[in-house]
Amino acid sequence: MDSNSKIYIAGHRGLVGSALERKLRQKGYYNIVVRTHAELDLLCQQDVFNFFASEKPEYVFMAAARVGGIMANNTYRAQFIYENIQIQNNVIHAAYLNGVKKLLFLGSSCIYPKDSPQPIKEEYLLTSPLEYTNEPYAIAKIAGIKMCESYNLQYGTNFISAMPTNLYGPGDSYDLAKSHVLPALIRKMYLGKCLSENRWEGLRHDLNKWPVDGVDGESSKNEIFAVLGKYGISETSITFWGSGKPMREFLHSDDMADASVFLMESVDFENLKCDGEVRNTHINIGTGKDISIADLARMVKGIVGFEGSISWDTSKPDGTFRKMLDVGKLHSMGWSHTIELDKGVAKCYAEYVNS
Repeated sequence: MDSNSKIYIAGHRGLVGSALERKLRQKGYYNIVVRTHAELDLLCQQDVFNFFASEKPEYVFMAAARVGGIMANNTYRAQFIYENIQIQNNVIHAAYLNGVKKLLFLGSSCIYPKDSPQPIKEEYLLTSPLEYTNEPYAIAKIAGIKMCESYNLQYGTNFISAMPTNLYGPGDSYDLAKSHVLPALIRKMYLGKCLSENRWEGLRHDLNKWPVDGVDGESSKNEIFAVLGKYGISETSITFWGSGKPMREFLHSDDMADASVFLMESVDFENLKCDGEVRNTHINIGTGKDISIADLARMVKGIVGFEGSISWDTSKPDGTFRKMLDVGKLHSMGWSHTIELDKGVAKCYAEYVNS
């Protein structure tokens, strides 16, 4: 890519896409094409085909997806598999039809088997069953990897895939019913702190931005107490799903964007092929470090300043016990992360409160 290359970011408003746009602009890429969902419905094949035919992007970052935490994945199983497959099919095929020079497809570490050896190497893909709670989403992302590989082999395209670990950062969702674990921890601790300090102005402001089950800042105190209690939030304690024992790896979205742009600038499909059968050409993006959810909760508690207790609802699922990525392939290419978890979480909390 060069500074005037025409670059399309699919999903530019999300956690991943917004980080990509920031990084590209920081690096001097100015010819960036974006569309909101209202302007372009990626679920509609004809709309996507018309967009590519008229705009003719040279490079594509495929960051659009239906995403969510363990509750959302397990509840909206049909939406997660249908919408993700439909979106990526439309974008990848349109990229091929319109001669896109290079496409980066972004997936997730949940593509790997539930009981993968640790740390998880790219070669462990499809070696044993997936984690049940996010199986539909994982299958969709695996289909995207295989679609990129297959188009490269049959049509000579240059479509590469990267699998980030658990991401966090600006633009994350703090919807308690759908969010990933880290933003849920941050928000629950903050709401608990507001309750413990009797700071109703801050609490109501928060609920106006992110209503919970229809309860917003204009609702009565009784309604607010009731809905927060449903999600395990009180002035004296916070309850989280599971046992707290599972280990998770976290990567700041700015680091993820930096790695993605690095791959787009420096790595082609030809660099990833092996002799014989072409498999597992995707690249892990992560830190190579993990932390238990319980320790993460204690870290967030300290950063937020919530003084109550933490408890765990073990009737709820834990998900995969551990999934730390082996990032040796990416390190050998010359990239590694720069934002450590404690600094990244503190930055996210400050941004959350100030927003």
